[in-house]
Amino acid sequence: MLERAMNSTGNTIHKAEPEPPAPEGLLRGHDGRLRCFWAGHDPLYQAYHDTEWGRPIVNDRKIFEMLCLEGLQAGLSWITILRKRDNFRAALKGFDFYQLAAANADKAVNSLMLDSGLIRHRGKLAAVFSNAGAAVKLVAEYGSLAAWLRQFLPPAAERDRPANAAAFPAAERGRCAARLARDLKKRGFRFIGPVTAYAFMQAAGLVNDHSAGCCCHAATAAAQKAFYADNTG
Repeated sequence: MLERAMNSTGNTIHKAEPEPPAPEGLLRGHDGRLRCFWAGHDPLYQAYHDTEWGRPIVNDRKIFEMLCLEGLQAGLSWITILRKRDNFRAALKGFDFYQLAAANADKAVNSLMLDSGLIRHRGKLAAVFSNAGAAVKLVAEYGSLAAWLRQFLPPAAERDRPANAAAFPAAERGRCAARLARDLKKRGFRFIGPVTAYAFMQAAGLVNDHSAGCCCHAATAAAQKAFYADNTG
């Protein structure tokens, strides 16, 4: 919105009125769009928020990548992971879990520990290779990681973040995440506890945790509804 004023020569000038403050939990970007506050003003973070976070994933390699990245993120900020994601993709064969499962894990980890473009945590890097072997077995049992993952989908009525914070189904979400974490642990996955499992559920589109006023909330809800049309809860 513009407001008019007169300069010293009598000509009309226009000044933009300040944008109204963003509602709680949201942040207005330099482009004027309201986003979840955590997206901040970093273009990389905003792009991830706008185009990836909460959108359902059907590609098994992408599902495995997200599981690994969430484990690698433990104790760090997500923007750190995003900035190193391309390095991880190059170093870890594009997260092809068949290739990773067949690799000499000890030799590979020793090499990766020398790469300054990665998060050099030996335990987390070793977990990528053991998790790859677990993923191969999952696909052999279920046909795909995507097919296995659907059993952890919350009921349809509880997938979307409500506008009223008091109505947030925290208990149900917590149970789903704990069940996912237990199943992963039982199958040999490492570095994926309940908190990490829930972060994965948010990222991989099992729930829609975009705030109600976020510019991506409605589109994410529509994408999930279409993708999980056969999982009505």
